[in-house]
Amino acid sequence: MPSEKPSPSIKSWPRDERPREKLLARGPEHLSDAELLAVLLPTGVANVNAIDCGRALLARFGSLRGLLATSPRVLAAVPGLGPARVALLRAVDEIARRSVEQRVSRHAPLRTSAEVYRHCGARLGALRKEQFHVLLLDGKNRLIKEVRISEGSLTASLVHPREVFVPVIEESAAAIILVHNHPSGDPTPSAEDVAITERLRQVGEIMGVGVLDHVVIGDGRYVSFADEGI
Repeated sequence: MPSEKPSPSIKSWPRDERPREKLLARGPEHLSDAELLAVLLPTGVANVNAIDCGRALLARFGSLRGLLATSPRVLAAVPGLGPARVALLRAVDEIARRSVEQRVSRHAPLRTSAEVYRHCGARLGALRKEQFHVLLLDGKNRLIKEVRISEGSLTASLVHPREVFVPVIEESAAAIILVHNHPSGDPTPSAEDVAITERLRQVGEIMGVGVLDHVVIGDGRYVSFADEGI
């Protein structure tokens, strides 16, 4: 994060304008994204204060989300970061995700797409690769188990009925909910999503297992096949 000329040290600023003091006095909502990063990474690098380092990171990765979604290997190569700071950023990202996620405990019912999203939306929505999961339910729509079926762009070969229904048989599930994420952030179902869902629904009918929904997770939003009548 080079700079043409040294940026003034934050210690030389008025106390109420320094990020840490400002956060404590006025609350985190009053800090810019760069100021929040300066609280996490307070020392900056040579000739560049922490806020200007934060601004450089945001410019490089586009946003806080873009920064936090970047792989540790790429982040560790950025001047001024390194393993310790990358680990801190990853930990903050995971803490934030867990704080908004309301994972359903075993034997808790899943009755709506909103409950499915609260259970796994934050977790799957933050992934950089597509994953396909199946929620196994008992006869009262209570969660038995969540199973990851595949990782990678959804295709009929990756999401084969055998891979989906083997755990269904093993756990004696009465019904299932399909869930997968779109790393692009747009949860609009693709033609392949629709085709795979229909194929699994037909197999479920033969086996007497209800495919109750397919929830596609995007960036802070989702699409439910059941809600949309697909």
